[in-house]
Amino acid sequence: MWLINTETLVLKEFIEGRIPEYAILSHRWGDDEVSFYEFPNEPHDSQRDGYIKVREFCTRVSPSKLPVSEDHQQKGFEYAWVDTCCVDKRSSAELSESINSMFKWYRNSGMCCVYLSDVDDELETRHSQLERSKWFTRGWTLQELLAPREIQFFSKTWKPLGSRSELVNELSSITKIPRRYLLGGDLAEASVAQRMSWASSRVTTREEDIAYCLLGIFDVNMPLLYGEGKKAFIRLQEEIIKHINDHSILAWG
Repeated sequence: MWLINTETLVLKEFIEGRIPEYAILSHRWGDDEVSFYEFPNEPHDSQRDGYIKVREFCTRVSPSKLPVSEDHQQKGFEYAWVDTCCVDKRSSAELSESINSMFKWYRNSGMCCVYLSDVDDELETRHSQLERSKWFTRGWTLQELLAPREIQFFSKTWKPLGSRSELVNELSSITKIPRRYLLGGDLAEASVAQRMSWASSRVTTREEDIAYCLLGIFDVNMPLLYGEGKKAFIRLQEEIIKHINDHSILAWG
Protein backbone atom coordinates (compact mmCIF):
# COMPACT_ATOMS: atom_id res chain seq x y z
CA MET A 1 0.00 0.00 0.00
CA TRP A 2 1.43 3.37 -1.06
CA LEU A 3 1.02 6.28 1.35
CA ILE A 4 1.96 9.97 1.21
CA ASN A 5 4.02 11.52 3.97
CA THR A 6 1.85 14.48 4.95
CA GLU A 7 4.84 16.69 5.77
CA THR A 8 7.18 15.93 2.84
CA LEU A 9 4.57 14.82 0.25
CA VAL A 10 6.77 11.83 -0.61
CA LEU A 11 5.23 8.47 -1.50
CA LYS A 12 6.30 5.40 0.48
CA GLU A 13 5.24 1.78 0.09
CA PHE A 14 4.23 -0.33 3.10
CA ILE A 15 3.67 -4.07 3.25
CA GLU A 16 0.65 -5.68 4.89
CA GLY A 17 1.08 -5.83 8.64
CA ARG A 18 3.36 -2.81 8.76
CA ILE A 19 0.97 -0.14 7.55
CA PRO A 20 1.00 2.91 9.85
CA GLU A 21 -2.12 4.84 10.85
CA TYR A 22 -3.26 7.03 7.97
CA ALA A 23 -5.93 9.49 6.89
CA ILE A 24 -7.78 8.87 3.63
CA LEU A 25 -9.41 11.19 1.10
CA SER A 26 -12.82 10.85 -0.51
CA HIS A 27 -13.53 13.21 -3.39
CA ARG A 28 -15.02 13.52 -6.84
CA TRP A 29 -12.37 13.31 -9.54
CA GLY A 30 -11.68 16.44 -11.57
CA ASP A 31 -10.11 16.97 -14.98
CA ASP A 32 -6.56 17.61 -13.76
CA GLU A 33 -5.78 14.87 -11.26
CA VAL A 34 -2.17 13.86 -10.56
CA SER A 35 -1.30 10.23 -11.27
CA PHE A 36 0.98 7.82 -9.42
CA TYR A 37 3.77 8.48 -11.92
CA GLU A 38 3.32 12.24 -12.03
CA PHE A 39 3.08 12.86 -8.29
CA PRO A 40 6.78 12.35 -7.34
CA ASN A 41 7.89 14.81 -10.03
CA GLU A 42 5.31 17.50 -9.35
CA PRO A 43 6.76 20.70 -7.80
CA HIS A 44 5.51 21.33 -4.25
CA ASP A 45 4.19 24.73 -5.37
CA SER A 46 2.38 23.22 -8.36
CA GLN A 47 -0.86 24.99 -9.30
CA ARG A 48 -2.46 21.90 -10.85
CA ASP A 49 -5.90 21.48 -9.33
CA GLY A 50 -5.29 17.82 -8.55
CA TYR A 51 -2.02 18.50 -6.77
CA ILE A 52 -3.44 21.44 -4.82
CA LYS A 53 -6.21 19.13 -3.58
CA VAL A 54 -3.71 16.53 -2.35
CA ARG A 55 -1.50 19.20 -0.79
CA GLU A 56 -4.43 20.83 1.03
CA PHE A 57 -5.66 17.47 2.26
CA CYS A 58 -2.22 16.57 3.63
CA THR A 59 -1.98 19.98 5.30
CA ARG A 60 -5.35 19.48 7.00
CA VAL A 61 -4.52 16.04 8.39
CA SER A 62 -0.87 16.54 9.29
CA PRO A 63 -0.10 16.54 13.04
CA SER A 64 -1.77 19.28 15.12
CA LYS A 65 -3.85 20.69 12.25
CA LEU A 66 -7.04 18.67 12.43
CA PRO A 67 -10.32 20.34 13.41
CA VAL A 68 -11.92 19.26 16.65
CA SER A 69 -15.45 17.83 16.57
CA GLU A 70 -17.68 16.27 19.19
CA ASP A 71 -16.39 12.79 18.34
CA HIS A 72 -12.80 13.56 17.41
CA GLN A 73 -9.89 14.52 19.61
CA GLN A 74 -7.37 16.68 17.78
CA LYS A 75 -4.77 14.39 16.29
CA GLY A 76 -2.59 14.38 13.22
CA PHE A 77 -1.53 11.74 10.76
CA GLU A 78 1.97 11.28 9.40
CA TYR A 79 0.62 9.45 6.36
CA ALA A 80 -2.31 9.81 3.99
CA TRP A 81 -3.85 7.91 1.07
CA VAL A 82 -5.40 9.39 -2.08
CA ASP A 83 -6.76 7.18 -4.85
CA THR A 84 -5.48 9.35 -7.69
CA CYS A 85 -1.79 9.10 -6.83
CA CYS A 86 -1.40 6.13 -4.46
CA VAL A 87 -2.36 3.42 -6.95
CA ASP A 88 -0.31 2.43 -10.00
CA LYS A 89 -3.18 2.16 -12.45
CA ARG A 90 -0.87 1.02 -15.25
CA SER A 91 -0.51 -2.26 -13.38
CA SER A 92 -3.66 -4.34 -13.83
CA ALA A 93 -2.65 -6.52 -10.87
CA GLU A 94 -2.20 -3.53 -8.54
CA LEU A 95 -5.42 -1.92 -9.76
CA SER A 96 -7.38 -5.13 -9.17
CA GLU A 97 -5.89 -5.57 -5.70
CA SER A 98 -6.64 -1.94 -4.85
CA ILE A 99 -10.27 -2.07 -5.92
CA ASN A 100 -10.85 -5.33 -4.07
CA SER A 101 -9.16 -3.84 -0.99
CA MET A 102 -10.76 -0.39 -1.18
CA PHE A 103 -13.51 -0.94 1.39
CA LYS A 104 -10.96 -2.36 3.84
CA TRP A 105 -8.60 0.56 3.28
CA TYR A 106 -11.35 3.07 4.02
CA ARG A 107 -12.52 1.04 7.03
CA ASN A 108 -8.99 0.83 8.47
CA SER A 109 -8.22 4.52 8.06
CA GLY A 110 -7.79 6.69 11.13
CA MET A 111 -10.01 9.31 9.53
CA CYS A 112 -11.62 9.97 6.16
CA CYS A 113 -11.83 13.51 4.80
CA VAL A 114 -14.62 14.11 2.31
CA TYR A 115 -13.79 17.04 0.05
CA LEU A 116 -16.88 18.60 -1.53
CA SER A 117 -15.62 20.78 -4.37
CA ASP A 118 -19.11 22.15 -5.11
CA VAL A 119 -20.11 23.17 -1.57
CA ASP A 120 -19.16 26.58 -0.18
CA ASP A 121 -18.90 27.83 3.39
CA GLU A 122 -22.39 29.33 3.84
CA LEU A 123 -24.00 27.57 6.79
CA GLU A 124 -27.42 29.00 5.92
CA THR A 125 -27.53 27.11 2.61
CA ARG A 126 -25.48 24.09 3.68
CA HIS A 127 -28.29 21.53 3.44
CA SER A 128 -29.40 22.57 -0.04
CA GLN A 129 -25.79 22.62 -1.22
CA LEU A 130 -25.08 19.20 0.26
CA GLU A 131 -28.21 17.89 -1.42
CA ARG A 132 -26.99 19.10 -4.81
CA SER A 133 -23.38 17.99 -4.39
CA LYS A 134 -22.27 15.61 -7.12
CA TRP A 135 -20.29 13.66 -4.54
CA PHE A 136 -23.56 11.96 -3.57
CA THR A 137 -24.21 10.86 -7.17
CA ARG A 138 -21.01 8.87 -7.72
CA GLY A 139 -20.81 5.10 -7.38
CA TRP A 140 -17.45 4.93 -5.63
CA THR A 141 -18.39 7.39 -2.91
CA LEU A 142 -21.06 5.06 -1.49
CA GLN A 143 -18.51 2.78 0.17
CA GLU A 144 -16.45 5.85 1.05
CA LEU A 145 -19.44 7.12 3.03
CA LEU A 146 -20.14 3.81 4.78
CA ALA A 147 -16.76 2.14 5.34
CA PRO A 148 -14.74 4.64 7.44
CA ARG A 149 -15.09 4.68 11.19
CA GLU A 150 -14.79 8.46 11.23
CA ILE A 151 -15.51 11.05 8.54
CA GLN A 152 -15.03 14.80 8.41
CA PHE A 153 -16.65 16.83 5.60
CA PHE A 154 -14.92 19.85 4.06
CA SER A 155 -16.13 22.63 1.75
CA LYS A 156 -14.46 23.66 -1.50
CA THR A 157 -12.22 26.03 0.50
CA TRP A 158 -11.40 23.24 2.97
CA LYS A 159 -13.50 24.72 5.74
CA PRO A 160 -14.78 21.98 8.11
CA LEU A 161 -18.51 21.35 7.63
CA GLY A 162 -18.93 18.74 10.34
CA SER A 163 -18.46 15.06 11.04
CA ARG A 164 -20.64 12.25 9.73
CA SER A 165 -22.29 11.88 13.13
CA GLU A 166 -22.97 15.62 13.30
CA LEU A 167 -24.50 15.61 9.81
CA VAL A 168 -26.19 12.20 10.01
CA ASN A 169 -29.76 13.48 9.65
CA GLU A 170 -28.91 15.44 6.51
CA LEU A 171 -26.87 12.56 5.09
CA SER A 172 -29.70 10.09 5.70
CA SER A 173 -32.18 12.44 4.03
CA ILE A 174 -29.96 12.86 0.97
CA THR A 175 -28.89 9.23 0.53
CA LYS A 176 -31.99 7.41 1.85
CA ILE A 177 -29.62 5.30 3.95
CA PRO A 178 -30.90 4.66 7.50
CA ARG A 179 -29.00 6.45 10.25
CA ARG A 180 -27.92 3.17 11.86
CA TYR A 181 -25.77 2.24 8.86
CA LEU A 182 -24.32 5.72 8.56
CA LEU A 183 -23.32 5.49 12.21
CA GLY A 184 -21.46 2.20 11.86
CA GLY A 185 -24.20 -0.42 11.89
CA ASP A 186 -23.38 -3.82 10.37
CA LEU A 187 -24.14 -3.59 6.63
CA ALA A 188 -24.82 -7.33 6.56
CA GLU A 189 -28.03 -6.62 8.49
CA ALA A 190 -29.39 -4.70 5.48
CA SER A 191 -30.92 -6.87 2.77
CA VAL A 192 -29.21 -7.18 -0.59
CA ALA A 193 -32.08 -5.28 -2.20
CA GLN A 194 -31.78 -2.47 0.33
CA ARG A 195 -28.04 -2.13 -0.26
CA MET A 196 -28.58 -2.20 -4.02
CA SER A 197 -31.16 0.58 -3.67
CA TRP A 198 -28.54 2.84 -2.09
CA ALA A 199 -26.54 2.65 -5.32
CA SER A 200 -29.44 2.67 -7.77
CA SER A 201 -29.23 6.37 -8.65
CA ARG A 202 -25.44 6.59 -8.60
CA VAL A 203 -23.26 6.65 -11.70
CA THR A 204 -19.70 5.75 -12.67
CA THR A 205 -17.55 6.86 -15.58
CA ARG A 206 -16.82 3.30 -16.69
CA GLU A 207 -19.75 0.93 -17.09
CA GLU A 208 -18.07 -1.91 -15.20
CA ASP A 209 -17.38 0.24 -12.16
CA ILE A 210 -21.03 0.30 -11.10
CA ALA A 211 -20.43 -3.35 -10.17
CA TYR A 212 -16.85 -3.05 -8.96
CA CYS A 213 -17.67 -0.15 -6.62
CA LEU A 214 -20.10 -2.41 -4.73
CA LEU A 215 -17.68 -5.25 -3.93
CA GLY A 216 -16.99 -4.00 -0.42
CA ILE A 217 -20.64 -3.18 0.28
CA PHE A 218 -21.41 -6.89 -0.18
CA ASP A 219 -18.07 -8.17 1.16
CA VAL A 220 -17.22 -10.11 -2.01
CA ASN A 221 -14.17 -10.21 -4.26
CA MET A 222 -13.84 -10.84 -7.96
CA PRO A 223 -11.30 -10.17 -10.74
CA LEU A 224 -11.68 -7.00 -12.78
CA LEU A 225 -12.35 -7.36 -16.50
CA TYR A 226 -12.60 -3.90 -18.00
CA GLY A 227 -14.32 -4.19 -21.35
CA GLU A 228 -16.91 -6.71 -20.15
CA GLY A 229 -19.59 -4.03 -19.85
CA LYS A 230 -22.88 -5.15 -18.26
CA LYS A 231 -21.45 -8.62 -17.60
CA ALA A 232 -19.63 -7.14 -14.60
CA PHE A 233 -22.93 -6.60 -12.80
CA ILE A 234 -24.05 -10.14 -13.62
CA ARG A 235 -20.81 -11.50 -12.17
CA LEU A 236 -21.35 -9.37 -9.07
CA GLN A 237 -24.82 -10.85 -8.61
CA GLU A 238 -23.41 -14.36 -9.00
CA GLU A 239 -20.79 -13.69 -6.31
CA ILE A 240 -23.43 -12.26 -3.98
CA ILE A 241 -25.64 -15.34 -4.45
CA LYS A 242 -22.66 -17.59 -3.61
CA HIS A 243 -21.98 -15.80 -0.33
CA ILE A 244 -25.32 -14.37 0.85
CA ASN A 245 -28.55 -16.31 1.27
CA ASP A 246 -30.95 -13.50 0.42
CA HIS A 247 -33.58 -13.87 -2.29
CA SER A 248 -34.17 -10.12 -2.43
CA ILE A 249 -31.33 -9.99 -4.97
CA LEU A 250 -33.76 -11.44 -7.52
CA ALA A 251 -35.44 -8.03 -7.65
CA TRP A 252 -32.36 -6.60 -9.39
CA GLY A 253 -31.75 -7.39 -13.02
